[in-house]
Amino acid sequence: MIGHDAGIPAPKVRVLIADDERLVREGIAALLALQSGIDVVGTAESGAEAVESTGSLTPDVVLMDVRMPGMDGVEAAALVRGRATVLMLTTFDDDGYIVAALRAGASGYLLKDLPAAELAQAIRLAHAGVDQYSAAVTARLAAMVRSRTPRPTVELTGRETEVLRLLATGAANREIARSLYLSEGTVKNHISSILNRLGVRDRTQAAIYAHEQGLL
Repeated sequence: MIGHDAGIPAPKVRVLIADDERLVREGIAALLALQSGIDVVGTAESGAEAVESTGSLTPDVVLMDVRMPGMDGVEAAALVRGRATVLMLTTFDDDGYIVAALRAGASGYLLKDLPAAELAQAIRLAHAGVDQYSAAVTARLAAMVRSRTPRPTVELTGRETEVLRLLATGAANREIARSLYLSEGTVKNHISSILNRLGVRDRTQAAIYAHEQGLL
C-alpha cells in the first residue's frame, strides 16, 4: 500500500495526453480535470511532440494514441519508457498494435470507450505499477496466447480462484480485499502464491490464464 502522512493529500498523478485529434485530446483533458488525483500537465499532437513534452513537462503517465502522423505512438512509447509510464489509449484493438505497444514498453492498452472515472482509475493504478488493459484487449491477448502455447490447468485453492477472477477484471488489491473481506496483505500473499503456482511473472499473464480457463 502506498501511504501518506495523515492530513497530507497524496500528490496528483501528472498526465500528458498525446493524440493527433485536437477535439479528442482536449475532450480527454477536460474529463480528466474533473477526476480526483489527476493533473493534466499538457497535451501533444504527435509522437515526436510527446517525447519532447515528456522531457520538459515531466509527466508521471503519458496517455498515448497509437496512430499519429510522423512518429507513431508505439515508437514514441519506446523513447518515453523509463521517463514516464505509458498507457496506450486508442480505438484500435488490433493484435499487431497491442503486441508492438507492449514490446515498446507500454504499461497498458486501453480503448477510448472507457468512462472517464475508469480511465482516471487506470491512470492511478498504472502510476502505482499495475498494468492496465481494457477487457477486450485482455481477451485478445488470451486468444493470442491460447492459439500459440496451450497451457495446462493448474490447481488453485478456492480462495485463490476468487482472487484470480477479480484480478483478471483489473481490480486493484484494495478492491479485491474489499470484495472478499480480506486484508490487503492477505490479498498480496494470495497473488504471490497464484503467480508461483501458474509459473507466470506478473498480473497480466495471470489475467490471461484466467481468460484461457474461462474463469470470468
